[in-house]
Amino acid sequence: MRRLLATVLAAPLFGLALTQGEAAAAPNFQLPFPCNQVWDGQTRTNHSPANSVDFNRANDDGDPVVASAAGTVTRVANEGSTSYGRWVEIDHGGGWRTRYAHLSAQRVSVGQSVRLVQQIGNVGTTGGSTGPHLHYEQRLNGADQKAVFNGAQAYYWGTRSYTSRNSCSGVTGTVGTDTGAAVTVRSGPGTSYAAVGSVASGSTVTIRCQAKGQSVTGKYGTTSLWDRIGSGYISDAYVYTGSDGRVAPSC
Repeated sequence: MRRLLATVLAAPLFGLALTQGEAAAAPNFQLPFPCNQVWDGQTRTNHSPANSVDFNRANDDGDPVVASAAGTVTRVANEGSTSYGRWVEIDHGGGWRTRYAHLSAQRVSVGQSVRLVQQIGNVGTTGGSTGPHLHYEQRLNGADQKAVFNGAQAYYWGTRSYTSRNSCSGVTGTVGTDTGAAVTVRSGPGTSYAAVGSVASGSTVTIRCQAKGQSVTGKYGTTSLWDRIGSGYISDAYVYTGSDGRVAPSC
């Protein structure tokens, strides 16, 4: 296990806080990583703010960071070589917000609606960081809270291993083609694999996992990702999920 290096943050507060009476129940926050990924999360009393969590794992620089609950992006900022560096904030309603800091890249814009498990950035070491990791916060009415993932409070104080359950039951998407034709379902991640069925344009599908395969250009761009739906695969180029890149665990 690689030790997390301390980061001193001058965490800015933005926006007007709601009163306690206006706060709604917390969303069912999930780990900010795709399903089944395992990460070390560290909490410490000298962290700023105190209840934030630093996540890392081996060779994590550039790994996808995903939304831990659905919401609206309120901040996409860059503090340069200080504080959060590149960071994103999401408003989940009822006074609840999450922050994701030290990102190497930001994949969303202010005002954008994001869904659970949608990629919002990549792990990095920007700002006042001395090594790649994700700095993560859950806030209520502007005050940092002890983080809760999938209904269980994170470990305070120290380091624990966490397995993401973010959207492990599958992610839904909508199939679309430019011509309105059906999409062929293949036995593997490429057009050279046998056809095992088809799915109509406009259909809603549940993506159980994703595999790398043949690059395909479709209605929603060019990608080498293939989505496992039922007993076969369709190219992610024909599936709208609201997110570019991986949204489900690897097959």
